[in-house]
Amino acid sequence: MAVQEARQGGEHIGAHGGGCTCGDCPHGAREGHRRAVAAFLVKRDGFAAGEGLPAAVAHSASASRQWVSDELTQSADTVAERGRAEGGAWLARLWHRTALAVWGGFVVLLLVQALTAIGAGWTAARTAGLLAALVVAGTLSAASWFHRARGGALAPVIGEDNRLSTSRAVAVSWVLFVAYAVLVLAGRLAAASDHAERDALISGLELARGAGVVTVLAVVCAIAVLVRRVVGLRVLGQRLQKIPADRPRAADLLTDDAGRGTFADIQYVAISAVALVFAAVRLARRPDQLPDLPWGLAVVVLISAATYLAGKYAEGGRPVILSVVRSREAGDLDAPIRTGDDIEIRGAGFVPPGAQTADRLSRMVVRIGPVNVHVPLVPVTGGFSNPTDTLLTVPVPVDVEPGRVEVQVVTAAGVETNACVVDVTD
Repeated sequence: MAVQEARQGGEHIGAHGGGCTCGDCPHGAREGHRRAVAAFLVKRDGFAAGEGLPAAVAHSASASRQWVSDELTQSADTVAERGRAEGGAWLARLWHRTALAVWGGFVVLLLVQALTAIGAGWTAARTAGLLAALVVAGTLSAASWFHRARGGALAPVIGEDNRLSTSRAVAVSWVLFVAYAVLVLAGRLAAASDHAERDALISGLELARGAGVVTVLAVVCAIAVLVRRVVGLRVLGQRLQKIPADRPRAADLLTDDAGRGTFADIQYVAISAVALVFAAVRLARRPDQLPDLPWGLAVVVLISAATYLAGKYAEGGRPVILSVVRSREAGDLDAPIRTGDDIEIRGAGFVPPGAQTADRLSRMVVRIGPVNVHVPLVPVTGGFSNPTDTLLTVPVPVDVEPGRVEVQVVTAAGVETNACVVDVTD
């Protein structure tokens, strides 16, 4: 459908309607991005099939490759610009959805309280639970409005790379739950008229009752702060490549920057969710004290958090050049590297996670001596054959002086590889 839309051109375009592409409204930004992507796919697949080349460059393989790469780069820049506009518009309207989700949760709690009260009767604990939920929902709604340009209530869990942070999401979940539990106890304490009942509620806040929950809360909050520090230092030390996303997605909680599921994130979210459900059930059964999370379950959560932190230390790594050789096509004679020849740079980590889009790939540069050579985009049906994560092919420009020169790759994340020395002859 997207390809058909692009080939139809500008048909069915209405002012701020279903075909709005002006960018003045959220729908227009979304439609403009969709059409830009469709046009880019048509152009890329057409060039891959050998269509659309002007006669002036068709006779030269290198000239046609460079012309195609430049055309695709310009189209990819348009897609990236529309994508950023669409991401900003999506964040701006997200605060409505977060506020609706918060109040939807309050309504669900109200229905559950009303249904479970049938036969058992309404109690002061149910009233305190609803009032605590009302306070939490109101606070989140106010925060959502103040951060409406950055995703509403989700703003605190959106990382610097514009993705949802797993560590922050888990920490925020535990903070909200503990705050809700304390508010329930505060509501019951305010409504209690008997001295013995008030003393029992105050004793429910003692550390001996909620040591497991307090320990888990402290650890997950520390993990959230430590992970941010670890990632920042690894990026500055060029041991981790980070590419910003156009907008956050729910899948970010379970995947890496490339969208692949990661064990460390999945197990951390799953175990934390199970522990939160258990703690919520304990609070519902014993609303007169902090949930007494068993130490066995608390230790499981701590092990999960340690695994997640170890995964953050283990991920990433600097890109590396293993070798540089002269590119040889069928029928060519073996020869040394000369100016004008294509060279193959073999290694690993040339394409950072999340940099598989054309606008990111077009930012890759190979430094051959003092000359910076932009890596050409070579399209094939459904993607690109150059550049790849393990292999780059670039021409040696005539400005390179013969002799021993260093070759380095600068990735889309701005990270430089090691230098590899090659001999260039006349």
